Amino acid sequence: MDYEEFKRHIGKAGLKINSFAKLLGLKQSSITNYSKDGEVPNHLAIIALLMGEMADNKLDFKIKIQNLELKKPIKRPKAFGRNKTEDINSENE
Repeated sequence: MDYEEFKRHIGKAGLKINSFAKLLGLKQSSITNYSKDGEVPNHLAIIALLMGEMADNKLDFKIKIQNLELKKPIKRPKAFGRNKTEDINSENE
């Protein structure tokens, strides 16, 4: 889904990007960074679409999500230097 369509569904749900991110336990920048590529990952597209449809049908999704007690996402370690595979391959040349 492209980023503009994603924002449209978020808007249908009565949310802005920052409130969408907060509801899912994510940083706003984690969501807005996708605007650079113009596409959002499938899992976020599905969530946005369903939220928009639920809101259209007067179903309160916010309480359900808040009651999930979502855990914070696991931080990925930052990569240092080159890829190890590249280092191995360059040694064999």
